Amino acid sequence: MPILHEPHPALPSITSPNGGAPILAIDDLSFFYPDGRQALHTVSFTIHAGEKVALVGPNGAGKSTLLLHLNGLLQGNGRIQVGQLSLEKTTLPAIRAKVGLVFQSPDDQLFSPTVREDVAFGPLHMGLKAEEIETAVSRALEQVGMADYADRISYHLSVGEKKRIAVATVLAMQPDLLVLDEPSAGLDPRARRSLINLLRDLPQTMIVATHDLLLVRDLLPRMLVMDEGRIVADGRTEALLADAALLEKHGLELPCPLVA
Repeated sequence: MPILHEPHPALPSITSPNGGAPILAIDDLSFFYPDGRQALHTVSFTIHAGEKVALVGPNGAGKSTLLLHLNGLLQGNGRIQVGQLSLEKTTLPAIRAKVGLVFQSPDDQLFSPTVREDVAFGPLHMGLKAEEIETAVSRALEQVGMADYADRISYHLSVGEKKRIAVATVLAMQPDLLVLDEPSAGLDPRARRSLINLLRDLPQTMIVATHDLLLVRDLLPRMLVMDEGRIVADGRTEALLADAALLEKHGLELPCPLVA
């Protein structure tokens, strides 16, 4: 476990145009790998309550590295604030309850004998009582449309089913911010569309790292473009997807259905 930086003054309070408070504020975040390669360069942005935000960019842009900072799995230089909490040693457990991270591969998240035990893992380690854990598990599985799968073995599920269960494992902790890394990777068209509909209906503030620009268009009204460890564009999805030169410059391909 990395040693996190010591407490620092809170980031300035930033409000959105509609008056919402920030859920996530990142200020001048940089990160170097042990070999000296710099993966993040003074990244700064704010996400407000209720926003659904895409994080797009080519392979190696730093998207996954950035996501792993949001609940302290990696530690760089800079400031991260979730709600009113600055990310530091003393707040790490509370931050991890607030930030639900869903990995690209659900097999990295599902390791218990049954679906019920996988979804119960987070609430159990939050110290909830048995009846509270059961309520949290039932609620989370209902949210992802998998209520009948509680006693199934995760290993035997399809990729799409596993991804839904992975989302349920973080929903069980009722996070304020849902963070997803390439959620549509490996899905067939039907499972992909089902996942998009699921994510659209969830109330949580959301940041999604993805190469799937059709998913971005359909689900995520705001888009951050990342390249070589920097945020190079931040704006409305519709406008940025219409900027073919911007997408080409930063290694993104405009799918044919978007051109039409």
